[in-house]
Amino acid sequence: VAALPDPVGAVRRMWTRPNGLKVGKKTISLGVIGIIYEARPNVTIDAFALCFKAGNTTILKGGSEAIHSNRALIRVISSVLKPQGVGDACQLMDFIDREALALLLQREEDVDLLIPRGGEGLIRFVTKNSRIPVIKHYKGVCHIFVDEDADLDMAVRIVENAKVSRPGVCNAVETLLVH
Repeated sequence: VAALPDPVGAVRRMWTRPNGLKVGKKTISLGVIGIIYEARPNVTIDAFALCFKAGNTTILKGGSEAIHSNRALIRVISSVLKPQGVGDACQLMDFIDREALALLLQREEDVDLLIPRGGEGLIRFVTKNSRIPVIKHYKGVCHIFVDEDADLDMAVRIVENAKVSRPGVCNAVETLLVH
């Protein structure tokens, strides 16, 4: 992510109106992004890195299953950011209950955008209870593509594992695309 070009301030399109007024599309930071997710601590790093690269502050709310890992990861992130003067650019909300989460969802004056990442129940809870704009998904984002040159025995094992081992998790495959 660090090697990617800086997205902030990039002019995506520019045109001139008949009266001479220049109009354009320029990328900007969104502000404070709250990301609410379930167990996987890798999301802590991924979400922070992408938000930070785009010039945003991040509030992360991971699942209770990974609270100790998330705390350790936030300590590492903070230790890197602090000498740069932006030590508070990533915060972890490490409470467990949904009542406290419901309070966060009402903080429209403090949080600019919410992104729930997880199962359908989590996404519906966030969407139903939030006064903050939410980017949501429900189903259809987990795909596997099997290329025409793929090892078909391996592809069958991968597809079976991706759906049958735990069909209710948010990263269970939902769409199979075959060349």
